[in-house]
Amino acid sequence: MKKWNVAVVGATGAVGNEMIKILEERAFPVKQLKLLASERSTGKVLKYKGNSLTVQVLREDSFTGIHIGLFSAGGSVSEHFAPIAAKAGCVVIDNTSAFRMAPEIPLVVPEVNEEAIKMYTNRGIIANPNCSTIQMVVALKPIHDLVRIKRIVVSTYQAVSGTGKRAIQELTDQTKAILSGQEPKVQVYPHQIAFNCLPHIDVFLENGYTKEEMKMIKETKKILSDPSIGITATTVRVPVFYGHSESVNIETEKKITAQEVKQLLSRASGVTVIDDPDLQQYPLAVIAAGKDDTFVGRIREDESIANGINMWVVADNLRKGAALNAVQIAEKLIEDYL
Repeated sequence: MKKWNVAVVGATGAVGNEMIKILEERAFPVKQLKLLASERSTGKVLKYKGNSLTVQVLREDSFTGIHIGLFSAGGSVSEHFAPIAAKAGCVVIDNTSAFRMAPEIPLVVPEVNEEAIKMYTNRGIIANPNCSTIQMVVALKPIHDLVRIKRIVVSTYQAVSGTGKRAIQELTDQTKAILSGQEPKVQVYPHQIAFNCLPHIDVFLENGYTKEEMKMIKETKKILSDPSIGITATTVRVPVFYGHSESVNIETEKKITAQEVKQLLSRASGVTVIDDPDLQQYPLAVIAAGKDDTFVGRIREDESIANGINMWVVADNLRKGAALNAVQIAEKLIEDYL
């Protein structure tokens, strides 16, 4: 089996750590693994297959001899370094929003639109979608293929790990402080996150939506190759460490029953159906954490419209919502396109 030189950019972050772990778990054919980060992380040591690898500072010459670059270090970093890496012959799989809506760059979820990977030859870059978008389209693609979805209404309940390590620590610290009768310190989010919900992810835009909400709307249309789908979103940060949850309501062109949806999704790649209300079985963030699949349950018909379905969708935002999806793209890339 051919082996590949791989670089992880942003290796010391929450998603970067997960990328390294998943490369090892899935036995990705790595010949050489280079860990890259900013100067403040230089010299840190991370483990890969029992070996200690020293994190190197990210430079413009870091990609010589690198075949695949997994980027998760912020949009401005990707905007500068991804084209440099691509010019050096490295195929970049970028986890930021920097290139997602560029028409010539593929935005890929392997279970949904694997064929788009071939577009990497345009600029040498493949975009990894937003975490909340990924899990939703994995659940919706089989339905869209069968009866076409006309409209989507989604409300998300997103874990703090989506913001990064500092947010995880802030939730921990605030929880301890409140339970100890102390005033919680607010630094990462504009308000206290412990024992609270914040209907505010990313910046607010002129239309009243947040940037996170508009990401879901625009990315879903691009991934499903259907700009005519009506989509509205409300994204909320909740005091959960790992695992994004979503309430999804869809309206379809043709009638599909809840039982047919359950059967359809039970056969879908990357989906696990947990749906037995009598036994209180439905997807939970604590079940999804550390797992690869997208979990779907509470599947029921929307009685307010003729062709409506409600469902509850949960996935590990650091795995399927970020690192795993990027590695899956890399697997398909080396299998069928490089």
